[in-house]
Amino acid sequence: MEKKVIVSQSAPKAVGPYSQAVMANNMFFASGQLGMDPASGQMVNGGVKEQAQQVLKNITTLLNAAELTLQNVVQVQILLADMGDFAQVNEVYKTFFSEPYPARSTFQVAALPLGARVEIQVVAVK
Repeated sequence: MEKKVIVSQSAPKAVGPYSQAVMANNMFFASGQLGMDPASGQMVNGGVKEQAQQVLKNITTLLNAAELTLQNVVQVQILLADMGDFAQVNEVYKTFFSEPYPARSTFQVAALPLGARVEIQVVAVK
């Protein structure tokens, strides 16, 4: 198996012992991304919509570093601090993804790192 770590200076640095993303053969796996501004390392101002926008920008940056786009994404997992934010995240999601949409799961969790409202991870195929 060929395995390559994907790193982008235009995406937030990992806040723990993990890679931003990994390519394994023709598969791309992004670690969960938060709504962090890569320049400041801080969560973006605003609520869940602003965080979701930044998360998807960060994911796009990582995909681009692997010479991929959102069209290559086949699976998405969304973690929400509050399932009441589901509709707002969907509004943002639809501005980044188009049909045919990737498979997706959404979960409410007890808490997310750094007080985030949303975390998203993706799997893509080259």
